[in-house]
Amino acid sequence: MRPYDDGFEGSGLLRYRYRGENPNHSDNAGLREIMRRRMPLIYFFGVAPGRYLPCWPAFVEHDNPSDLCFTVAVDDQAVIRRDVAEGDTEESAARRSYVTSLVRRRMHQQSFRERVLQAYREHCAVCRLKHYELLEAAHILPDSHPRGEPVVSNGLALCSLHHAAFDHNILGIRPDLMIEIRSDILEEIDGPMLIHGLQGFQSKQILIPRAAIHQPNPDFLAERYEIFRKAS
Repeated sequence: MRPYDDGFEGSGLLRYRYRGENPNHSDNAGLREIMRRRMPLIYFFGVAPGRYLPCWPAFVEHDNPSDLCFTVAVDDQAVIRRDVAEGDTEESAARRSYVTSLVRRRMHQQSFRERVLQAYREHCAVCRLKHYELLEAAHILPDSHPRGEPVVSNGLALCSLHHAAFDHNILGIRPDLMIEIRSDILEEIDGPMLIHGLQGFQSKQILIPRAAIHQPNPDFLAERYEIFRKAS
């Protein structure tokens, strides 16, 4: 869960909740004045408790008192000064909608990474590496798959090496959580990195989250393992 009840509305723009339920609260009145003046803001999107993704420049587009929220759009930094000087146009509105959709995708990717890494206690599920900057969130079923949603049970925390190996079907994970290395890779002779980085994890069990709801979905693992098996 994100720390605040913000998100995206049907139009694809950001939804920013009022402070409290009083439309005339000083914070809400201040944002309304900023909207009137067309002033840019920095929007901090909560991707996980204590972690935020800054988005700039962001503009308050609409005030929605009945829903107790504002609608916010993100714009392109390269043209912000021109719009402030010349005023909003149909072109600027269309551009902001497009830029916000790109930001939305980036926010979802970052949110997925943060949630997966937290569930795995910031450890690679294969090698247990715990350097945050070297860890990534891998999809079990890719996001192009009909069931490839960015939920923790469809994710694995993997270091850069094992993420690449998983995505390229060099490393597979069976539904029983055991690791398999592609047979031709097991037969290769290519120095200590291959031995300790890949071959040594054959038939080892992956690390999984403590919370059952965050553990890898067995059906997803089974479907992905079949892809690995056919590639082998």
